[in-house]
Amino acid sequence: MAELTKELSQMANEQAIQADAAPQDAAEPGAPTVIVDDLHIVYRVFGAASEAEKGNAANALMRIIRRQGRPQMKEVHAVKGVSFIARHGDAIGIIGRNGSGKSTLLRAIAGLLPPHKGSVYTDGQPSLLGVNAALMKELTGERNIVLGCYAMGMTPAQVRERYDEIVEFSGIGEFVQFPMSTYSSGMGARLRFAIASAKAHNVLLIDEALATGDRDFKRKSQERIHQMRKEAGTVFLVAHNLDVIEETCNRVIWLHKGQIKMDGDPTTVLAAYNA
Repeated sequence: MAELTKELSQMANEQAIQADAAPQDAAEPGAPTVIVDDLHIVYRVFGAASEAEKGNAANALMRIIRRQGRPQMKEVHAVKGVSFIARHGDAIGIIGRNGSGKSTLLRAIAGLLPPHKGSVYTDGQPSLLGVNAALMKELTGERNIVLGCYAMGMTPAQVRERYDEIVEFSGIGEFVQFPMSTYSSGMGARLRFAIASAKAHNVLLIDEALATGDRDFKRKSQERIHQMRKEAGTVFLVAHNLDVIEETCNRVIWLHKGQIKMDGDPTTVLAAYNA
């Protein structure tokens, strides 16, 4: 941890050279929480050049009969040399077309994807929240709330204290006693967000989790994110709804083909993206 803190401070000082020349009454930037340094993420996937090479059981059997090999492996360079520093109190929107590397970047920050090259440094354990975040569909909403809170390190007393608030915030009502397999996608996404935001996080990564909520839930979610920015560290938000990004974030990173095309304040970056 001491080595990480030293690394964070060193890289933050390098980025803050211009800030030293600012007026003395300018606000000091927050402490670094995430440093992404020349990050490259490469996937290896089976390339399917034709229907005959697709990876289903029938085609696999035909390849065995014909004594054909498996489909050729191909590399997908999803993130290419991305570097930035995120600070305590930041809410950073990640925008870009489908396939630009947004979700891959979040998974790398969360520690779920190893870098092919470069490094990711974080202060604390990042928490990734997405529409496919793991909750057990065969269990009730109540049991998922309890287990989800335990998984985040909350004590039984903290779970009891926050339980009613989580149910109310998610808006699932009496469905909390039903298995999650009976939930709509929107109900599941709201419950995931309610659970994840019940605890302060050093770094919270949100991948399209607000996309399935109604207007009231989006408003409550944005208010919760603003609250978390004050209480916690840093929030990253991937969303195709640019209004959510503009209303929630103080900084936007635009990814294009795995690289940062623009990084700055939401008004400037979103105007360029829409143009």
